[in-house]
Amino acid sequence: MGSRFLPRLVNGPFDDPALFVPFRHQNRALLFDIGDIAALSSRDILKLSHIFVSHTHMDHFIGFDRVLRLLLGRDKELTVVGPQGFIDNLTGKLAGYCWNLVENYQNHFTLHAIELYPHRALRTSFACHEGFKRQGHVSETLFDGTLVSEPEFNVRAIHLDHGTPVLAFALEERFSVNIVKSALDRMGISPGPWLNQLKTLIYNNADPETMVELPISPDGRSPSRISMGELRDAIALIQPGQRMAYITDAAGSRENMRKMIELAKGVDILFVEAAFSHKDHALALEKRHLTARQAGELARQCSVRQFHVFHHSPRYETCPQLLEEEARKAFTGSG
Repeated sequence: MGSRFLPRLVNGPFDDPALFVPFRHQNRALLFDIGDIAALSSRDILKLSHIFVSHTHMDHFIGFDRVLRLLLGRDKELTVVGPQGFIDNLTGKLAGYCWNLVENYQNHFTLHAIELYPHRALRTSFACHEGFKRQGHVSETLFDGTLVSEPEFNVRAIHLDHGTPVLAFALEERFSVNIVKSALDRMGISPGPWLNQLKTLIYNNADPETMVELPISPDGRSPSRISMGELRDAIALIQPGQRMAYITDAAGSRENMRKMIELAKGVDILFVEAAFSHKDHALALEKRHLTARQAGELARQCSVRQFHVFHHSPRYETCPQLLEEEARKAFTGSG
């Protein structure tokens, strides 16, 4: 039971940012920022369909080379997203290698790149078997704040200031579909891959009369086909979906805070940077990062259910609990 998303920070709070979000019972995952991802297994990386990059400072983008190396020679499409200048940054990375043998690959790996501006998006693709040269021209579309919209979830993005434009993201599950095991047992139906088909039909708002093929139970009690609507009403528990937000590398300015609150208001889980202690507020302002107190206050103002702080400055490695405690006090109002 629960959300289809299982988010986890890849690294410790003093290491590179990366939030890995696998889908429950699916061979798919999303990644928010791509710093050092040595802690991710190859199996995890192969699940990725999208990578959302806040900005291309090295500690947020250096892990891209590992993904690229692993996906070479595979049938795979991967979408990567970043802020202004991202397509040039990606082009530069790809141009740094010699690709003289890729035309011999039998499989086709393609990168789809999206560069976001506040009200428009630039899109292009890079095909492995063509040496990762840009395919055709860069197209432009309007951007209304929603970056990905699928039947099961959407991803929204906003621009923040870090001395350079950075992106913050919200991942929103439209609703969750959970299967009631006791209801399956009562109907004499065995679980299996067919349940994913049922969930897909529900997410896509399919005609309730659509027939679903069922496995035959050992005792032969279960029918072979039942309508989606009948199954949904009998065995599916539909609840509000999980919502989460990812925010890092943003100055604690009034305008940034306003945008962050608008993005993360009411989310279930907030992942937010806490780079400095508030006693070093002047330094945080100079570096355009949030303090731990600001992170906790943001979580409180957004009425989040839980939050996790990360991306701590190494100056606090001798007192690793300081920033988390400061953020928690700000969140509870006890600081």
